Amino acid sequence: MYTKNFNLNKLPFENVPDPAFYFNQGAYAQIRNRVKNSLIAGRGLIVVTGPIGSGKTTLSQMLISEYSDDLKLIWLAEPPNSCTAFFSFILLELGLKTSSTERIFLLREIREVLLKRISAGERCLIMIDEAHLMNKDLFEGIRILNNLEDGSTKLIQILLLGQLEILEKLKKPEMIPFKQRISWMEVIGKLNADRIKKYISHRIKMAGGQPTIFTKTGWEAIVLASGTAGGIPRVINTLCDRSLNAAFEKGKSAVDIDDIYEAAEDQGIAAELYHYRRMIKNKGKNPETGSIEEKSIAPLLPQVSMDADKKSDNSKQRITQTANPAGLKAARRLFLFSLGILALSIIFYLQRL
Repeated sequence: MYTKNFNLNKLPFENVPDPAFYFNQGAYAQIRNRVKNSLIAGRGLIVVTGPIGSGKTTLSQMLISEYSDDLKLIWLAEPPNSCTAFFSFILLELGLKTSSTERIFLLREIREVLLKRISAGERCLIMIDEAHLMNKDLFEGIRILNNLEDGSTKLIQILLLGQLEILEKLKKPEMIPFKQRISWMEVIGKLNADRIKKYISHRIKMAGGQPTIFTKTGWEAIVLASGTAGGIPRVINTLCDRSLNAAFEKGKSAVDIDDIYEAAEDQGIAAELYHYRRMIKNKGKNPETGSIEEKSIAPLLPQVSMDADKKSDNSKQRITQTANPAGLKAARRLFLFSLGILALSIIFYLQRL
């Protein structure tokens, strides 16, 4: 791979939820702290949503890595099909086997084991990824599970992570009871131009690299193409990875605008980058340095100078000729002679009539 070529310790733009690469800046840092504090405070039900590839799963892995051994984590990569299956899964994760299929009995057993854990100083957290896929039955089961309390203490913490479709589901009238029980909701947004550059720099740094693996025009192009794609971290990762690979295959030591354009074309996000690239080429910019090359305009300079000198000389000659008295007299004589010929022609014509 290209790691040795760019002096990297590991691949910086893998689309895997690695907590080490979590972008703990700006809104991402704010959301992480809010969710973390809500979980520590035992507020109950928390919902985090955002576009596809915005970093929700990476956030969940970051939170998981920060918790101590006194937390029992139950993590679901996707929601189950029914509330009964959900409760049965929780009991299995808590170390209990049950033969019951009745929701009310399953819920009672969950409550009993959670009370024992609370008295032993242990907490329990359920994380459900892809929560936008949950059906009505499961939403109801989570609402009931969230109601399990011991005085003012929630027996279990629940964190739902899903795409923005979950917001549409929560707008339905029948979802009001569930929505009222959400203690905290966060929406992970998209990265703006400034955050895109910082995000990419962060991942390069975590992989042991330097920002110089992108040229000046390379940075401008990667930010422009990433912005066109909506500032989604997963799309940015793919774009950067393909750009690095394109530069590596060409034997380059840094990624320039041509490599990024090639990668952006593969992803269908090269529209705006196309015009920027043409502008760079037309201005004679070096895609590797981002500066206008002297050699690209130097050959033109002598020619321009010579043309200017010729024009200047011609102008001087015209001015000199115009200011020459002998030339003026000759011009007057020619003009008078032409008038005389014209007058004679008119007289000759009139006599023939």
